[in-house]
Amino acid sequence: MQFSRQENRLKSGGRIDRERCVEFTFDGRRLTGHPGDTLASALLANNVHLVGRSFKYHRPRGILTADVTEPSALVQVGPDETITEPNLRATQVELYDGLVARSQNARPALNFDLQSINDWFWSLLPAGFYYKTFMAPAALWNFYERIIRHAAGMGRAPAGPDPDRYEHRYQTCEVLVAGGGPTGLIAAEAAARTGARVILADERDRFGGRLLDEPATDDWIARRIASLAERDNVTLLSRTTVFGAYHDGFFGLVERVTDHLPPAQRPQHVPRQRFWQVRAARAVMATGLNERHLVFHLNDRPGIMLAGAVRSYLHRYGVLPGCQPAVLTNNNSAWQTAFDLAEAGATVAAIIDTRPEPPLRLVERAQSKGIRVLAGHTAVGTCGRGRIRAVEVKPVGANGQPGRGGEALRCDLLCASGGWNPVVHLFSHLQGPLRFDKTLASFVPAAAEQRGLHPTGGARGLFDLTEALVDAADVGLAAARAAGFDGPPLAIPAAPGTPANRLDLEPAWELPSSVPDKNKRAWVDLQNDVTAKDLKLALTEGYRSVEHVKRYTTTGMGTDQGKVGNVTALGILASQQQLDVPEIGFTTFRPPYSPATIGTLAGRNTGEFLAPVRKTPMHDWHEAHGAVFEDVGQWKRPFCYPRDGESEHAAVQREARAVRESVGVLDGSTLGKIDIRGPDAAEFINRIYTNAWLKLAPGKCRYGLMLGEDGMVMDDGVTARISKDHFHMTTTTGGAARVMAWLEEWHQTEWPRLKLRMTSVTDQWAVASMAGPNSRRVMEKLVDDIDVSKDAMPFMAWTSGHVCGGVPARVFRISFSGELGFEINVPARYGLALWRAVMSAGAEFDITPYGTEVMHLLRAEKGFIIVGQDTDGTITPLDLNMDWVVSKNKDFIGRRSLYRADMLREDRKQLVGLYPGDPNLVLEEGAHVLEPGATTTPPVPMLGHVTSSYYSPNLERGFAMALVAGGLSRKGERLVVDTGDGRAEVEVVDPVFFDPEGERLHG
Repeated sequence: MQFSRQENRLKSGGRIDRERCVEFTFDGRRLTGHPGDTLASALLANNVHLVGRSFKYHRPRGILTADVTEPSALVQVGPDETITEPNLRATQVELYDGLVARSQNARPALNFDLQSINDWFWSLLPAGFYYKTFMAPAALWNFYERIIRHAAGMGRAPAGPDPDRYEHRYQTCEVLVAGGGPTGLIAAEAAARTGARVILADERDRFGGRLLDEPATDDWIARRIASLAERDNVTLLSRTTVFGAYHDGFFGLVERVTDHLPPAQRPQHVPRQRFWQVRAARAVMATGLNERHLVFHLNDRPGIMLAGAVRSYLHRYGVLPGCQPAVLTNNNSAWQTAFDLAEAGATVAAIIDTRPEPPLRLVERAQSKGIRVLAGHTAVGTCGRGRIRAVEVKPVGANGQPGRGGEALRCDLLCASGGWNPVVHLFSHLQGPLRFDKTLASFVPAAAEQRGLHPTGGARGLFDLTEALVDAADVGLAAARAAGFDGPPLAIPAAPGTPANRLDLEPAWELPSSVPDKNKRAWVDLQNDVTAKDLKLALTEGYRSVEHVKRYTTTGMGTDQGKVGNVTALGILASQQQLDVPEIGFTTFRPPYSPATIGTLAGRNTGEFLAPVRKTPMHDWHEAHGAVFEDVGQWKRPFCYPRDGESEHAAVQREARAVRESVGVLDGSTLGKIDIRGPDAAEFINRIYTNAWLKLAPGKCRYGLMLGEDGMVMDDGVTARISKDHFHMTTTTGGAARVMAWLEEWHQTEWPRLKLRMTSVTDQWAVASMAGPNSRRVMEKLVDDIDVSKDAMPFMAWTSGHVCGGVPARVFRISFSGELGFEINVPARYGLALWRAVMSAGAEFDITPYGTEVMHLLRAEKGFIIVGQDTDGTITPLDLNMDWVVSKNKDFIGRRSLYRADMLREDRKQLVGLYPGDPNLVLEEGAHVLEPGATTTPPVPMLGHVTSSYYSPNLERGFAMALVAGGLSRKGERLVVDTGDGRAEVEVVDPVFFDPEGERLHG
């Protein structure tokens, strides 16, 4: 057998660029590889098998797989401690010239790890030992924490800021295909032929999937890709992982744009990674199958690899991982690995098959190649430290236990296969039902579709390639048809590669052993160092739920997510309890399927863009006219507009008088706006708000209060009914994002069957809010085809039409000032033009722009609350004397809490008004309200506090709102307020100070 410069590199074969050679370092050792290699394939080509240490016991670990399922070969990549990334799978790191990689979890060196002493005391460190060992004494907890934190973790976080760029992209399509293997290619082609927009994404650097692990498949793959690439309606995304499936056809994808390039060659204008947020009408899950390992004593040594992975290294990378391999299997698929190894020049020690009678055709083929077959045998242990040197084999007796005899087979590579698991993660993300398939001994989707996601091929349990391709063509066409497109069926091209019609699997969750259970170390989860013994211990200690066992033992947690060992763990738990696997259930897969960097998820939203300054379309006008700004959430809002030589206080007083006497205009663009559509929109809003909404007529608005589950006021706002199934909700400026998240949480987790969609449209609308007795006269000069008369547009009505000579608008007859008011909403691009038109039309009425301080003052005069200022998270609508907005005839969020006995106490803090005895005094917000004669020696009993306080030019005095214990029954009483340098007498009054009958509101 002939090798290239790397001693384990075959002279020919593989899909690498043999014309070029690249250098890289691993733990300071300079090695070579070729473009097209992964770090794992290059290490194996250089005969490097020991690549890391295990998480808990620091045992030597090698490369198990050839793809994203790799649990052990995790490395740190980067030139130094400042620019570095931990926990990358060596099987996914594409090789480039100058790559610097280091092993992890080893101190001081990979070959001499001091923490490997843990392995000597393994019997003292079972699952859950942290919880038992460090319970006491409490005085040593700080010491324990320092030791555990130092020992915990794997890779090291970079010491400096991330220098790379990341971007987000938002995309829609009719059909998203997750997985670019043979079934994904066929499904995408079948869908694309209908004219539907198709996105095909695959996590590898090239399309082809498992066909890349087969010889002589390049032409078939190239024809399929060429057929897709020539279509304008197809987007091909290699190096892109569909990591999560979410509600309503939303999918998260991470594209590794430049990770495969040397840092010096990465274009400055191109991001390192791109986060695709895709909304697809339909999606096809062509994610294939993952091979699972076999569990037996000492099955974690470097040099023990999955049989399918070995074929990948042979045919894709031209690497022979071992010269004297053995194959251990319970199914047909691994036999082909033995045949391929023999054809590559390796001396195959034996095929060890746990089945007593493997197919005769396979046995005869093995014998024709001079390969020894040990049927009905099992592995009971291995030898070697930094690499496997031998596997101990024994026959399996009639009782299922190892029989007498046996031998130690010398080998430098053990190719193991315990079967194949359909990759159902995305289906599970959407809560798709799974069923246990006895043919595969694994879970497969139990439905042909889940919320628009269609599994196909291996992902739905089809092992035969020809059968999978036929299914993929049908599913791809069905997905396109469901999205509204149609076309002729796709003629299925002949299936390439090595045929493997049947798996003929005999499940072997844990191979029988001649080692006593107390000494047996059979690894199920190689990333988290979980053994079969740990799983059994969890059962012994009373854990029965698979989710509890998972968390107690950490099986399937971390970045591994149980890709290799999860089903095997379930099988062990089931057999230990003498149950069938379906009876114990399965754990829940959650996104991301594979790790996504925080930088990718953050995108450009870092540094100054983490909390960007938001400006309304009218901001430049405000700035040019002397506005003083304040920050409200992320928004810059005018506080007031001082004129030359005018103080801020004087400006506020002037603006407040102008609104009451003539007309003022406020930039209300920052208010949160949520568009809610769907046949169940009214029902949804009815459950969210405390008052009734089902009978609100289109063209009308209503004020609503939103409560938390604890019955406390969370937000408020006015919502308009646009049509039967369309609403426009407004929220407080600072609460917009919180409310949107709150609505989505209830829709997605509690009421997913309600048919509606919500979209934040805060930035889409610019708002000019006019108030004052002359506001209608200004409106009449602005509208084109809208009747704003009192009869045509009464209070809490709205209409659509045009303003300012053709600008589309929605006009709302609402008011937060207690004055006659109109709120004009136009598309944001017309915001500045609208504002200028308003100022021009109102010039003859001396229209005055006013800011947030005047808005607060005017609403306080009317006793209108501001959530977060007049409430503090402990206040209910009843405390605000707003029971008029709480329905007695329906259920809503927080209703049960609202009527608990504690919520109905008469001494709860309640909202009242305060008049200082000195009319010129403005109380400090937050000041304590006390009983007259209260002690001055701390602690001073407090009745409540001032929430809002202003001087009103309209009332010609200071006034305040306050939360006072039993306040509603104290009206007319005199209390005192701590002013910091003394106490001021106040009178408790009704919080409606101005126009209590509301006559001006309806003018």
